[in-house]
Amino acid sequence: MEKITSFTIDHLALLPGVYVSRKDMAGTMPVTTFDLRMTRPNFEPVMNTAEVHTIEHLGATFLRNHPQFASKVLYFGPMGCRTGFYLLLAGDYSSGDILPLMKEMFTFIRDFEGEVPGAAAKDCGNYLDMNLPMAKYLADRYLREVLDGIGRERLVYPA
Repeated sequence: MEKITSFTIDHLALLPGVYVSRKDMAGTMPVTTFDLRMTRPNFEPVMNTAEVHTIEHLGATFLRNHPQFASKVLYFGPMGCRTGFYLLLAGDYSSGDILPLMKEMFTFIRDFEGEVPGAAAKDCGNYLDMNLPMAKYLADRYLREVLDGIGRERLVYPA
């Protein structure tokens, strides 16, 4: 079998960033898959499941309620390796196109107070596995260290 595209990226050279992972067609509609890499693969610890789960709930809630992007969001969820998230949007986008959206979303997560949306037994299959303080810390770190002042080396996959 051939390697899938995401396994052909040099993860030893990959920095945290916002990357276009792939572009596909669903009928006549382009779909852009983004790699929202929050930790450096194989160089720093991966995120724990509780904070990943919390970011997933908060990020999905934010995106699906966003005035401009709600109707374009197809999926937001964690990578199996726990170094980041995938965001699939209906449309043809570049990494730069979604930087304002990502800054807005991670600011929302960083500043969130109260009960995490969907963190109840009737709403979620693993509602106890949440860590809001750590999710807020990771969102703040991603904003400060990656999104604020982001350069090309964190917007385009390494060659």
